[in-house]
Order: sequence, then structure tokens, then C-alpha cells
Amino acid sequence: MKTNKRFYRKLTALVMGALTAVSISGTALAADTIQLNLEDSIQMALENNRNIKSALADVDAAKWNLSNARRQMGPTLSWTTGAFSLGGRDYDAKKIDSQYSNALQVGMPLYNGSLRAAIDKAGYGINAADVTLENTKQAIRYQATADYYQILQCRNLINVQQDAVNTLREHLDNVNAHYNVGTVAKSDVLASQVQLANAQQALVTAQNNYDVAVSSLNNVIGLDTDTVLDIRDQLGYTHYDLSLDDCTKFALANRADGAACYYAVKQAEAGINAAKAGNYPSVNAVASKSIAGGKAFKDEQSEAWQAGAQATWNIFDNGVTSASVHAAEAALLKAQEASRQQDESIKLDVRTAYLNLQAAEKNIDTTKTAVTQAEEDYKIANVRYSAGVGTNLDVMDANEKLTEAKTNYYTALYNYNTSKASLDRAMGLPIDIDVAKYRASRQEGNRLKKVREDAKLYEDAILESTEEAKQNSKEEAKAGRKAEREARKAAKAKHADKKAVKEEAVK
Repeated sequence: MKTNKRFYRKLTALVMGALTAVSISGTALAADTIQLNLEDSIQMALENNRNIKSALADVDAAKWNLSNARRQMGPTLSWTTGAFSLGGRDYDAKKIDSQYSNALQVGMPLYNGSLRAAIDKAGYGINAADVTLENTKQAIRYQATADYYQILQCRNLINVQQDAVNTLREHLDNVNAHYNVGTVAKSDVLASQVQLANAQQALVTAQNNYDVAVSSLNNVIGLDTDTVLDIRDQLGYTHYDLSLDDCTKFALANRADGAACYYAVKQAEAGINAAKAGNYPSVNAVASKSIAGGKAFKDEQSEAWQAGAQATWNIFDNGVTSASVHAAEAALLKAQEASRQQDESIKLDVRTAYLNLQAAEKNIDTTKTAVTQAEEDYKIANVRYSAGVGTNLDVMDANEKLTEAKTNYYTALYNYNTSKASLDRAMGLPIDIDVAKYRASRQEGNRLKKVREDAKLYEDAILESTEEAKQNSKEEAKAGRKAEREARKAAKAKHADKKAVKEEAVK
């Protein structure tokens, strides 16, 4: 346990170090420009993303499904009333021509295996909804992070292409100067112009990719897609020294989607118990009173009451229960296989992200060296051309290699950072709840409130839809119904006007 705690603190420190390596606050620079850092982007995504709000609604639905199942084990009170006109020889002899009846019944299940299994299944259902919400948050965090890094990468590539345009423009000026004095051929000028035009097109593409990346991040964090973002961070590099084995163990214990599969298995087990309930009786406590009379709530015609227990046992159902049990057992087998497959997918996700991280880390040093070499090669080619001992092709080839080397370097940085974010996602790095503690508390038999309290990482963690969100939903639905009524009313009025015009034309 101590080793796990040390690992968790070490992991958290690494991640938070990456998050806090940028500026702290988001500041509005203009009406349509917002300054953001990575932490701001993640927080806005967690607060505004539609997928998270949908997952919160799923938690609410699961909570009320559990409440529904539990309340079916409690007492119920029903009232039945009726008013009848009577006729026939028997009633005519008694001079009764009407009757009002009222019956009041109180009931409560004393033993019902099906309802008990439904409660267990609904309980695991809300557990699954809780960890699915956490999984959704983790997915959105990764998406916001990846989109943020994409913006930084696109901006770097703009700078690379802009440098290429600048150097090619300077080289073209140099070629024109040589051409004007007759030391180079016209073909050198044309080739340099083509190379510059190609670089300018690449710059336009890079600028467009940046705009698309900004729109993608805006969409994830809940801003208008045309919002201008002022992002001043740079892609950096921080060594990640956790082992693959540590990462895999952490993932198997903490991945929220793995926990969701576990609770799907528990729901399937409860489904077997629900099916087996058909083999046992159900027992209810019942008390009732009924009256009937010629007027409402009178009892001159009849009055009776009864209280006791009522048992129902389907002794022979022609194998229906047995078939249901076998079907439920098959569902359990399917859920178990899905859980095992998810564990295998978790291991693969972690290994893939970890290996990608290592490869990107190795490429950072290699590509950085290549940039230095390419810069030196370009300087030599340019000097040789200016001295008349090198060719134009040598300069353009050196420029192309320099651009490629810079692109490769920034791509390696980008791949490293996104692979790190992908590894965090694969490991199930928590946001609001510690999944391992959640499962442990639930296995101890604690109620939902205690389970959540044991697992929450922050007091203000949002695990259910807010009252404001619920009220807004009701108001939106109400406004929608009102708009539909007004639209139908307007359509009817328009139809009436057309009809009146036609009638007037006929006259």
C-alpha cells in the first residue's frame, strides 16, 4: 500500500508539473479574444462539454432508478372508487337503483426476491453511471489536452513555413542580383520562384490548419468556434520516468471503464437472482376496507375489512423460470468476457502509449541535432552559391532539408506531449473520484453517499446535475412546447386567411 501511495504522489506531481508549467489564469483580451493556458482549457472543457452534461444526466437517471426499486419494497396505499346505476329483479325488490363503492388498501412486500434483485441491479447501475461519468471526464480532458497541443504544433509549423518563405525570398533576391549581372542563368531564377511559391502555399496550409485546430478546441471547451485564442505556451519536454509495469498496474486498478465493466458483471449476477426469484413465493402484508351505499361514502349496503398476509407461489410455470435463469447466466458470461476484454484493452492502451512516448523522446534529441546540422548545411550552401562555386539546386535542397528537420523536431515534441496525455488517459489518471477507492468502499457494503465520500478527490466535485441545469432543462422544454403551440396557432390562422380569400374570390 505504501508503494502505491508513493507511486500515486509521484504520478500526480509529474502531471501537475506539466499543467503548471504554463501561466495560471485565463484573461479576456478583447471581445472575441481569450487568453488560455492548458489548465484553463481543461477546466472549461470539464464545465461546459456536452458529453459530460449527458453523462451527468445518466447518473441522475440511474439514481432515480435505484430510488424506484427501493420504494417498491415499502408500503403502498391505494383507493378505488366507483359509481353505478343498478337494475334487475334483485335490486328492484330491494329498491336500490344506484350504488357508490369505495375501497382502501394498504400493502407492503414482506418477501419478494425479484424486487430485492432489482434493487441490487439498480444499485450497481448507479455505480456504473458514476464511473462512466469519471471516464467521460477523463476522455474530455484528453481531448482538450490533445487539441491544445495541436494548436501549439500548428503554430510551430507556421513559424517553420514562415522561416522557409523568408529564406527563400532572400535567396531569390540573391539569385536575381546574380542574374542581373549575368553570372547565373534564367533557370535559376525560375526554379527559385517556383520553390518560393511552393513554400508560400505550405504556409497558407499551415495557417489554415491552425485556424481549424483553434475551432476544434473551442468546440471542446464550450466556446464559439470563431473565438480567437491567445495561447502563449510552447511545447516543452519533461522526462517521464515511470516504468511500464507501474503504469499498467495503476491502470488496471484505476481505469474507470474497467470499473464500469466490473459493475456490468455485478448487474448480470443480480439478473440471475432476479430470474431465480420465480422459484420462490412472494409474500405481502395486506390490509383493506371497503364500503358501499346509495350515496357516496355511505355504508348501508355493505361494509367489510380484512388484514393479513398474502403469499403467491407459481408452483409450475412450464419451465419459464428455468429458461430465464439460463438466459441470465448467458448474459453473465457475456459480461465477464467483456470485462476480461476490457482489461486486455487497458494493457494494450498503456503499452501503446508508453512505447509511443519512448519513441518520441528518442526522436527529440535526434531531430534537434538534425536541425543544427541542417542550419549549418544551409549556411554553407548559401555562401558557396554567393561565391559562385555552388549551385542553386544545392541551396534549395538545403533549405528543404532544413524545413523538414525543423518540422520533424516540432513533430517529435508534439508526439511526446500527446503520447504523455494519451498515457495519462490510458492509466485512468483521476479527475474527481479515485476509482480504486470507490470500488473498495462499495465492496465493503457502504451506501452510495459513503462510497462517493470515500472516493471524492475534491469536496466540490460535481457528480450529479446541478439544480440550475435541471431547472434550465424544464424551462427549455416549456419554451419549446410554447413555441410549438404558437406555430400551430399561426398555421391555423394562415389557413383560415387563405380559406377566407378563396371564399371571397368565389363571391
